[in-house]
Amino acid sequence: MFRVTDTQSIKQEAEQTQRNYTIQKNDLIKLSVFTKNGERIIDPDMEFLKSGQDQNPNFKPDPSYLVDIQGVVKFPMVGQLQVEGLTLRQAEEILQKEYTRFYSDTFVKLEYVNKRVVVLGAPGGQVIPLMNENIRLTEALALAKGIDNFSNAQNIRVLRGDQVYVADFSTINGYLKNNLVLQPGDIIYVEPVRRPIVEGLRDYAPVISIISTLTALIVVIFTVK
Repeated sequence: MFRVTDTQSIKQEAEQTQRNYTIQKNDLIKLSVFTKNGERIIDPDMEFLKSGQDQNPNFKPDPSYLVDIQGVVKFPMVGQLQVEGLTLRQAEEILQKEYTRFYSDTFVKLEYVNKRVVVLGAPGGQVIPLMNENIRLTEALALAKGIDNFSNAQNIRVLRGDQVYVADFSTINGYLKNNLVLQPGDIIYVEPVRRPIVEGLRDYAPVISIISTLTALIVVIFTVK
């Protein structure tokens, strides 16, 4: 699966300087706006905790907002903003200035909701959320239950757009060279270890079961006679 005619090393990709994700079309972004330079986040005097029981139970804080196909997000009060290509930090700075028109000492916090990679092959089909930036290949594999005895550590493939990178984690040197930083949308394929005898028995298990049943039935019939 995912064969490549020209095997590509991912050493160069792995050694690239770590970078922040940029906002893309169809991203979901969670927005949190605070006053007093984010006092609510720390709340050293526990004032917000004490007054929490007076809040509206139907109020849902920090909703998510979609980046549309034009790279624009519509935020409450400030309206539409072009955010595609910006890092979260850059977008936070813009929003902070926008919300300063309504609040004093504004503090804005943005988070990605739907950045993820897909793991296929030996670990099974799994979608791994990228909870923070600069997650490496080993971290995603660990979240997908790791590489066991049924996984070929020499043949791990990372599909990124129209590029396919082959990683070898069977040695320390291979790990150091190939532990690249993942990007949202990457597909990781871990080749399963082929076990012909076990797979053959599994594939032909129904036929073997029928033959065993018939054999037992014939033995019983001749025994009774």
